[in-house]
Amino acid sequence: MSPGVDAGHHLMTVPDLESAARTVVMLLDGVPDSALAAPTPCGDTSVAGLLDHLMGLSEGLRAAAAKEPDHGAPTPSADNLDPQWRTVLPTRLDALVAAWRDPAAGEGLTSAGGVQMPAADIAVVTLDELVLHGWDLARATGQVYDPDPGDVTAILGFLEAFGSAEGTPGLFGPAVSVPADAPPFDRALGLSGRDPGWRSPAPVDG
Repeated sequence: MSPGVDAGHHLMTVPDLESAARTVVMLLDGVPDSALAAPTPCGDTSVAGLLDHLMGLSEGLRAAAAKEPDHGAPTPSADNLDPQWRTVLPTRLDALVAAWRDPAAGEGLTSAGGVQMPAADIAVVTLDELVLHGWDLARATGQVYDPDPGDVTAILGFLEAFGSAEGTPGLFGPAVSVPADAPPFDRALGLSGRDPGWRSPAPVDG
């Protein structure tokens, strides 16, 4: 993931993001205001902080698809969450999906969060973010999460390439060991630094 990666060598073709984005949007109705302060599988990040991160990444990675200037990755904060997130986030996710469907989106290099990579790889990073943070949100709010098997295959390949026992600063925590015969998504979660068995310590009130 160095800035000097050759644009001619990337992991795979640009994935379609609609299924992953739609799955995240479907979870939003199951996030009551009372859950915003609840913990998530993402370390010290609350549900509100996670939602703010999704707000920021959806805009930043849409800009990456359009080859717009990279303003860096904003620090997610529960305090910064737009009060209109229930309507703004779905709109941003729709725009994100559309941006990466542009045939030019996957060409050449682009940057996001201060990291320059082949654009097709940034697209896979985008899919990875949506699928993993969808799981984070579902687990934090006690909802069922069933990612598209094709999306899981795509992010598993990415995580096998970039995940590590030490973790990747800014992307993944240190890998969590899972059984060798675990389902593909559990393996993906482990490689991303997540415990597939994580559960919210407190039930979410509707």
